[in-house]
Amino acid sequence: MKAFLKKEWMEWSRTGRMFLLLIIFILLGIMNPALAKLTPWLMEALSDSLADTGLQTTAVTVDAMTSWAQFYKNIPMGLLVFVLLCSGSFTGEYQQGTLVPVVAKGLSRRKILAAKSLFLLGAWTTLYLICFGITYGYNAYFWDNAIAKNLLFAGACNWLFGIWVLALLIFFSAAAKNSPQVMLGTGSVVMGACLLHMFPRFSSVLPVKLMEGLTLLQGAEEPEDFYAAMASAVAMAVLCITAASLSFDKKRL
Repeated sequence: MKAFLKKEWMEWSRTGRMFLLLIIFILLGIMNPALAKLTPWLMEALSDSLADTGLQTTAVTVDAMTSWAQFYKNIPMGLLVFVLLCSGSFTGEYQQGTLVPVVAKGLSRRKILAAKSLFLLGAWTTLYLICFGITYGYNAYFWDNAIAKNLLFAGACNWLFGIWVLALLIFFSAAAKNSPQVMLGTGSVVMGACLLHMFPRFSSVLPVKLMEGLTLLQGAEEPEDFYAAMASAVAMAVLCITAASLSFDKKRL
């Protein structure tokens, strides 16, 4: 398993996937405070042209909350890019037949699945922390993060949503034959959860609730309102990993 983890790292490094994701998440982390800082300047620059059309602009005040609002708008894009780039993590091995020799030599299928899963979850955690940390640092420098309530808890909720999505990705990767099927399966479940989230009866228990961290920062909701969604995300993630293990054991490589 240790050797397979090293193999995953080498593959991500040589293909440039790790470098690309690192750049994207660093840029997202910088973009959040940068957009907030530039908003007053942009509004002032556009004030003359808007005045010609009869529209008047007022002075815009920005703070750390403005930057954190950008963070919660941008981080889903980072997760989407992560899923798109990693959707072929398993299926590429099937198509190239690279798993057959190591399984024939006695490497457990479950150790292969565990290594790939740990690497995906570890990569998401590292990249998310980098993005969050950059935004937090710039916000502390320019403004004051104290304005945001439950900041770390809200960040943990958004990270857990990504873990749930990746658990879906791992399950469909173990069951599907190619990358489009993995993306279609993962996307369909997430979209279905988003649609169900529109109904008040399900809104508080679905993992999609975890993306509403901004309401925690603003004090509109309390951490207790997210406990049910966190529990369902963890339960579904464990179920997906278990189902992926059972499916991978029977997978024709």
